[in-house]
Amino acid sequence: MSLVPITSADLDAPEIAWFSALCSDDYRQLGVPDPDLRSSWAHCRDILLEAEAQGFRNILCPSSYQVGQDTLSFVAGGAPLTESINMLAAVRCGEMQPIMLARTLATLDHMLEGRLTVNIISSDFPGEKADSAYRYQRSREVVSILKQAWTQDAINFQGDIYNFTDVPTAPAKPYQQNGGPLLYFGGYSPSALELCGEHCDVYLMWPETKDQLGERMKSVHAVADRYGRTLDYGLRAHVIVRDTEAEARDYAEHLVAELDDEYGKLIRDRAHDSISLGVAHQARARELADKFGYVEPHLWTGIGRARSGCGAAIVGSTDQVMSEIESYMKMGIRAFIFSGYPHINEARHFGTKILSHMKTSSLPHAYGRVPAITPPTPLGTGPRT
Repeated sequence: MSLVPITSADLDAPEIAWFSALCSDDYRQLGVPDPDLRSSWAHCRDILLEAEAQGFRNILCPSSYQVGQDTLSFVAGGAPLTESINMLAAVRCGEMQPIMLARTLATLDHMLEGRLTVNIISSDFPGEKADSAYRYQRSREVVSILKQAWTQDAINFQGDIYNFTDVPTAPAKPYQQNGGPLLYFGGYSPSALELCGEHCDVYLMWPETKDQLGERMKSVHAVADRYGRTLDYGLRAHVIVRDTEAEARDYAEHLVAELDDEYGKLIRDRAHDSISLGVAHQARARELADKFGYVEPHLWTGIGRARSGCGAAIVGSTDQVMSEIESYMKMGIRAFIFSGYPHINEARHFGTKILSHMKTSSLPHAYGRVPAITPPTPLGTGPRT
């Protein structure tokens, strides 16, 4: 399998991230609601604090309109409670006026003292059924405006959706130097690849076979290369790690032992992205899996029976999961966002069995996205209007 160039060649130190289940996505058994694991500030905060205690470098804070917690409010609440972990805030482009979004994210970056990363999402809003090309154009314009707000003294932008002339950017300067927070992005359509290749830093993929992931990486690299850019690559996957492979597989079967497929479909369909191309690829992986749900020896697709979006888990012993991560790294993947059910327990399993044996890094450091010796002027020191 051919490799693709990446921004940082330090492949022995990936960014290992966890996931906070803001969108009512936590279970002891899939499809069996558990009042103790419902999406709440307290529960999701505890996942965040456990992830930091276990040594995860970042945590994805997802976004949904129908269930769960507000992402940016959650990140703001988590900022003073944490010291080292980055927070990857999912932002649905167009939900907020882009200059106001730039200011909001810059404020969060100051609150986190440079520990903010941003996951760019293109999706419909409640009651909206927009054409894919329009949604990605909207996202492209939002990202362009964010970059101007974070790096220039004024915003001058003329697009199909947004138009701004000489809008000052003083309140929107982030804590991080050299361009502001890193932009993570996932998408499968040609419009998605175009947006990522032109503007974003890390291309996130959901789990498929390694051959399919490799082809996807080459496709987005070709787009980035046209813009004279190189990207980092990330994998968003669930994980089940135990002392032995048999224990891990048994736990995977336990997770779906009480799952009713009709109820699982209801869970999948409630997401706004349930008909996206990426979700279709996850469904295709389930169709290609063996009778036990494995599309590769250690890639189990059973999660996707009750989850829209990322629908597969790396399953195995400590050595096997470590080997899988190393295989992905050899392909050029350097950012990993893992999760497991229930999220606090599985963060501990992964932390003790995997993270304690790994060297890890933070991608913003690889990009020089760290504060200068003299930080920028804090927000709020200028005149107020």
